[in-house]
Amino acid sequence: MTVIKSILLFGVAAVLEIGGAWLIWQGIREHRGWLWIGGGAVALGLYGIVATLQPDANFGRILAAYGGVFIAGSLIWAVFLDGFRPDRWDITGAIIALAGVGLIMYGPRGS
Repeated sequence: MTVIKSILLFGVAAVLEIGGAWLIWQGIREHRGWLWIGGGAVALGLYGIVATLQPDANFGRILAAYGGVFIAGSLIWAVFLDGFRPDRWDITGAIIALAGVGLIMYGPRGS
């Protein structure tokens, strides 16, 4: 159950961080205005809170593992919101990154 909770938290964190950054990007680069930028800032703040809910207490481990989630999540976000088409290298890299997440977060630990 702890692994499922952790995976769900990574998913929520990814939506908040990637979505927050995307909203700020839209606000500045696409001239959508301060409401978009403010919404992005709120989402990024909520990402920071969600990250603290991970069952593992090691900040470095959580942030390192989240990097792999961010890689895959960013590509998925771009497909659905920006019409991006990842190539085989993008997909292969994301799979490798997610394998790294699995090792970092859920690999067996010695006592």
